[in-house]
Amino acid sequence: MTKAEIVNTVSHATGLTKVETEAVMEGIMATIISALKRNDRVELRGFGTFGVKKREPRKARNPGTGEIVNLPERYVPTFKPSGLVRATVNNALMS
Repeated sequence: MTKAEIVNTVSHATGLTKVETEAVMEGIMATIISALKRNDRVELRGFGTFGVKKREPRKARNPGTGEIVNLPERYVPTFKPSGLVRATVNNALMS
């Protein structure tokens, strides 16, 4: 599902225009990104938690050439879905 499809779906469900819905969605995404840049955790109850994890430097291998590549220390955004989201998705896909 693309951002445009989400905007269309939410727009129809809420009665907001697509422009208004997209502005709200952009605001939510910008707020989450801003919090992650400050290394803050973002918890959306009933949906999940966004966070940042530090990855230590390590050696990896290029699968195409077999060459060893040194990966530097880095920070990566993470998302952990809530138990409700996990259960809902599992139940929907199991039936």
